[in-house]
Amino acid sequence: MLQTDTREHTEVREDHDAATAATAAPAVPSEPAACGELFFQRCLWCGTAAYRRSFCRACGSTAFTPERSEGSGVVVRRNGHVPHNTWFVAMREGFNLLCQVTGTAPGAVGVGARVSVVRSAAPLGQGLPLVELTAPAPPLEPSW
Repeated sequence: MLQTDTREHTEVREDHDAATAATAAPAVPSEPAACGELFFQRCLWCGTAAYRRSFCRACGSTAFTPERSEGSGVVVRRNGHVPHNTWFVAMREGFNLLCQVTGTAPGAVGVGARVSVVRSAAPLGQGLPLVELTAPAPPLEPSW
């Protein structure tokens, strides 16, 4: 039979109170972010990183705490047409981000390229984050 550890009722209550307080607080920092700073959310229950989500995709919790991202990631795949230069980027903290690559031709960006955040969003929080290329994609090896 499966045995599980039980937690004291007071511990569960403290965790619930902490999660409720974090949910009531805004998910964005009170101070204005610098141009290259990117903030993401981390679930208080399971620790999963997310970007602009209302609930955790792993456990369904709505309790998040804001954290500052390191700002570096790897291009995973293209999204949309080439002229828009929009890509999905896997950030180092563990969340994926839809963003625009700036400062390079759309054809120069490839899967596996390393990028860093230039601007997290437009001044009013609209639009996509901007990233710039820091290292090109590694050359493809022939599969034969």
